[in-house]
Amino acid sequence: MWGKRSLALSVAEVVRLLAAAVFLGYIVLWMIAPTNRYREKWQPKLRADTNSTYFGAQGTNLLIYTSSVLFISILGCVKPGASFWRRPALVRGPLGIVSWTELAFLAMFVALLTWYFSVALSSSFSRITPQSAAEQKEKVWEAKLDSAALRLGLLGNLCLAFLFIPVTRASSILPLVGLTSEGSIKYHIWLGHTVMVLVTLHGLLYVIYWASTDSLSSMLEWANTGESYLAGELALLFGLVLWATTLQRVRRKMFELFFYSHQLYVLFLLFFLLHVGIGFLTIMLPGIYLFMIDRFLRFLQSRGRVRLVSARLLPGDTIELNFAKSAGLEYNPLSNVFVNVPAVSRLQWHPFTVSSNSNLEPDTLSVIIKKEGSWTQKLHQVLASSPPDRLEVALEGPYGPVSNSFSGYDSLVLISGGSGITPFIAIIREFIFRSATGDSATPKIHLICAFKNSDDLTMLDLLLPISGSVSDISRLQLRVDAFVTREKGPAGKADAIRTLWFKPRPTDQLVSAVLGPHNWLLLAAVIASSFVAFLVLLGIMNRYYIYPKDHNSNKVYSYTAKALLNLLIICAAIAATATTAFLWSKQRHAAEGRQVQIANAPSPGATPGVGFHKADQELESLPQESLVRSTNVHFGARPDLKKFLLGLEEEDVGVLASGPRGMRRDVAMICSSGHANNLHYESMSFSW
Repeated sequence: MWGKRSLALSVAEVVRLLAAAVFLGYIVLWMIAPTNRYREKWQPKLRADTNSTYFGAQGTNLLIYTSSVLFISILGCVKPGASFWRRPALVRGPLGIVSWTELAFLAMFVALLTWYFSVALSSSFSRITPQSAAEQKEKVWEAKLDSAALRLGLLGNLCLAFLFIPVTRASSILPLVGLTSEGSIKYHIWLGHTVMVLVTLHGLLYVIYWASTDSLSSMLEWANTGESYLAGELALLFGLVLWATTLQRVRRKMFELFFYSHQLYVLFLLFFLLHVGIGFLTIMLPGIYLFMIDRFLRFLQSRGRVRLVSARLLPGDTIELNFAKSAGLEYNPLSNVFVNVPAVSRLQWHPFTVSSNSNLEPDTLSVIIKKEGSWTQKLHQVLASSPPDRLEVALEGPYGPVSNSFSGYDSLVLISGGSGITPFIAIIREFIFRSATGDSATPKIHLICAFKNSDDLTMLDLLLPISGSVSDISRLQLRVDAFVTREKGPAGKADAIRTLWFKPRPTDQLVSAVLGPHNWLLLAAVIASSFVAFLVLLGIMNRYYIYPKDHNSNKVYSYTAKALLNLLIICAAIAATATTAFLWSKQRHAAEGRQVQIANAPSPGATPGVGFHKADQELESLPQESLVRSTNVHFGARPDLKKFLLGLEEEDVGVLASGPRGMRRDVAMICSSGHANNLHYESMSFSW
């Protein structure tokens, strides 16, 4: 047993070291790219060695840029999972809560941008002389303005190369550094703002340059070869509209506007491709390529309708949706899913934290939805006013961490505000399962939750699953302190939790991983096989279609047509390989799905579609009694977090905070104050 564990650990270490080495080489490549030595000596030799009738000039970029990052992603599928130091370094400021690890990587990335721009600009300026400017019929300052504008665009391309990696939900790269797509969304935001600032400056400087050289007509040019200026301006226009709607005020108050306008990224990328050409885009292609695979797999998963078993309606305008899932689907606490309800909106998808536990509830996946925005209000109205006998729901996911970083602490403090309690329900259910099996020691758990009204206290009932699979939680060292901030005392008996049951349909599917239980290995196969298929099709197209036209006529083959053909080949390769893997996985789960449908079919005497679950009257059961004894309710007060956290004496305490930004910031400040070295903070932002 020990030998197998040591082998597994060694494989994981080798994978991470190899991935780190390749990534370091990738970064070094970006560092040397603007130098004169690379431009004048190494790049010509690389192009001469890789330029062929099959891959053309883009062969160099495909080899050194695209293949390296795709190789890292394949390595990440072999053995994902890592953890890094997350102690807060910055708490206040526009970046939010930033750990020391994040700060270190941020500093290195800023240093890379500074190096790249300064070296590229100085190398370019050194070649600008009065004679060279005169040859181009321009002044020296105009030549330098042209050069600066171009280098700003190149700097934006560097950021664009990383932009889509954080939002690739089933990413195999992020787990290598202990991240999830949800946890790294802020990196996408930082990169997105940086990209738009740089490309906007790039465009503005070129407008100034064209105006100064009396060549504003260039703005309407769509060149057959080289850069198409009009395509670049259209890309910038779509990017600016997208950028304007990502501002926090717009996103929070007009989510629909943000959601729909964000789909303009498709047009932004399309016209960016037509602006720079496929040969140059291959430098930024890896992140976009992996995102395209992920997006197509999500499209395939979202086409089906999942089996919604029941919904629990709580008095505090909270809903718990329970879906039938494949028994082979395993996920960790803090995972999330994206939910679409066509009866509310056919286009909108909203993320929710998974509150169930795959060990404790092998046949059910649950999410908790608080009535806050317009979408959730409509959903609550559909279920509460005249509940249907069936509700169509589509689902993407689950996505989440590949390991439980919180499980190694001696003590856990879970601090939540409002609906922020949702991720902690899954954590507590995980430890309920572990305490029942006795396979491993469980930490002391202290849940501190704040609610506005006493009706929201019913969310504590969700700590126990609807399935009734829990018989005893007395072994779990759980303490709950609930604070009701807007009421001075109990408001009377709360309404009972109402449970709705829904009819199944033969076409309903179980919630399962998009590529089945071997999701990572199949993802590696899709990445590798699609890229190989793309290279084969590209070689055939270049050798037998584009190359003859380029060399047997007086005209160079259109860059726009070549870019669109390359895009078509990429889409075809991804669609063919991903669809094959998806259908193969789906066929394996078809038999299991039919068995579950039969098992969950309502009895002939049951009320069709909707009823009240008998578990609602079982509140005096042993688990419920244990939970009540472990819970203290405080009215008209807020928790004194500083006094409590600094008073903890355990040596290794994990502190998880989920809820309003101000609360998370206060907890982070306490943990990073230097007075509590035993506290290890992790922020649960869930800010999609």
